[in-house]
Amino acid sequence: MNAEFFAALEQLEKEKGIPVDYMLDRVCQALLTAYKKDNDGLKCDNVYVEPDMDEKTIHMYASKEVVDEAEDPLTEISLEDAKKISPRVSLGDFVRVGIETKKFGRIAAQAAKQVIIQGIRESERGMAYNEYSSREHEILNATVFRVDPESGTIIVEVVSEGEKIETALAKGEQVPGEVLTEGQRIKVYVVEVRKGMHGPQILLSRTHPGLVKRLFELEVPEIHDGVVEIKSIAREAGNRTKIAVMTHDEKVDPIGACVGPRGSRVGSIVNELSGEKIDIIKYSENMADFVSAALSPADVISAAMLPDGKSCRVTVPDDQLSLAIGKEGQNARLAAKLTGCKIDIGSESAAKEQAEQADEDLLVEE
Repeated sequence: MNAEFFAALEQLEKEKGIPVDYMLDRVCQALLTAYKKDNDGLKCDNVYVEPDMDEKTIHMYASKEVVDEAEDPLTEISLEDAKKISPRVSLGDFVRVGIETKKFGRIAAQAAKQVIIQGIRESERGMAYNEYSSREHEILNATVFRVDPESGTIIVEVVSEGEKIETALAKGEQVPGEVLTEGQRIKVYVVEVRKGMHGPQILLSRTHPGLVKRLFELEVPEIHDGVVEIKSIAREAGNRTKIAVMTHDEKVDPIGACVGPRGSRVGSIVNELSGEKIDIIKYSENMADFVSAALSPADVISAAMLPDGKSCRVTVPDDQLSLAIGKEGQNARLAAKLTGCKIDIGSESAAKEQAEQADEDLLVEE
């Protein structure tokens, strides 16, 4: 039986990755729990379990004091009985007395079983947490399992290293206007992994800018290899994303690498994001040039940084003012997020009027 038991522990380690030493510890706890149950919850400070991996045996003992007449059979043993175990013992000594676990009652055995099952579950939860916590800020493949029409929450099944786990994609982390159906395969971004009572709690998102960054790393070899670097991302999920890139190799066009042949690379990312528009912009250390590029697709006549170093005044053609600002200010807002700069956009005619007014004021002053 002992050999079969240790073989089962080794098989458990192979199949579920639960170490034999961990399960042996849980088994020892289970035997102690069973002993307590069988003795009306009595403390068992004098009881211990000795597993032997080499001999493939587990023995349970009680350390009992040798006395003339044993009044408490759980902690004491008579001198006459003690000499049967060890002829050299004397009064006041302690001897080890074997405990036959097969004599445990049904309730005790059930309690031991629960301790072992709990140990397996705790180990599995711990391994699942370690596995998914290592995937924070990464992309996971997920399958839509169920859609809750009332709360809008979507239950998805994610897979990592062959392990499947169900978790929720909250409504606030879903792309506005995107309709997901049961059985649909999607990519999700792991924002955070927390320890929970029933396993790891995984916070997933489809709106996080990190999702776009990871998608580009998957689709563009130059980014994965470090030749092209993503400097910043600004996203309004479901509508538009702006991404600033630069190259560490002058022979490589960072924008062309991200777009791909006939737009194949950026096209696959747009499809994954349900048609979300993506503007790819070349990063520049010159903030005025960077702001000008960030306002794409609008053309910029001039851009000048203000003395505070955090604001930029931009002039665009009259017919492109609305394009530069964007619908409900979206283009200007995303450009500001991308560059980290406050942008003041004005039309060419307004700039000329301001310049003429400044000249008139200067003449009057003179």
